Amino acid sequence: MIIRMLVENTSTAESLGSEHGLSVYIETDHHKILFDTGASGLFAENAEKMQIDLSKVDLAVISHGHYDHGGGLRTFLEMNSSAKIYFGKKAFGDYYANRSNGEKKYIGLDKTLMSDDRFVFGEGQIVIDEELELFSGVKGNRLKPPGNQDLFMREGESYKLDDFSHEQNLVIKENGNTVLVAGCAHAGIVNILEHFRADKNGKPSHVIGGFHLYNRGAEQYENSDAMAEIGSYLLSTGAMFYTCHCTGIPAYERLKSMMGESVNYLSTGSRLII
Repeated sequence: MIIRMLVENTSTAESLGSEHGLSVYIETDHHKILFDTGASGLFAENAEKMQIDLSKVDLAVISHGHYDHGGGLRTFLEMNSSAKIYFGKKAFGDYYANRSNGEKKYIGLDKTLMSDDRFVFGEGQIVIDEELELFSGVKGNRLKPPGNQDLFMREGESYKLDDFSHEQNLVIKENGNTVLVAGCAHAGIVNILEHFRADKNGKPSHVIGGFHLYNRGAEQYENSDAMAEIGSYLLSTGAMFYTCHCTGIPAYERLKSMMGESVNYLSTGSRLII
């Protein structure tokens, strides 16, 4: 399995652009997968520089209904005419975030795209084939990201805290490995792993994604006690962790100090072989 980071908040080279967003290209024995499209068309520009042909992608996944994960969707649709694209059932909801000026800003997906006949909407567990499946509906309140308090969904004229029922995670099984790919882990990376454990009666061998340990709107990181508990839990799973995006570099460095070689960071341009 080959994982290439098409875009995230940092970059390995000046020639590759970065942004507040996430897009990952994954190549398995049977699939070429695009997981999220970042905040713009930058993922496609980087893919071209990295000699990755996105027109050959046969399956795409949008992890949740925020622009920094699906903002490049129109670009992908224009360059790929065949791939099915999997969304959570509520991915095109009305999602907002608090901003420093006190306003709530729309951070959802482009609703003009939502009727495309290649879109597949689902919830719960979706088995795509023997290699791939998706799951959503993660419950539990253990160590949920405090940044969620600034994220909302609008219903009519009122706002309520986002319940992230639109968030989904990808599981890839190949050559004895089970790789869990998360977008932002708004449900909490510990809760996601607990859901996986209960459902599969086991643990993934590798975990890739953002852990949302940084509240961008408030410019605050997870507190030290919670970080220690998260790091201890992740280390106890025995999995290899590769994080990025909304984890934040200072939070990653704290995890690294606790977890050592069990956690690493993937920047734009990174290449990982599993």
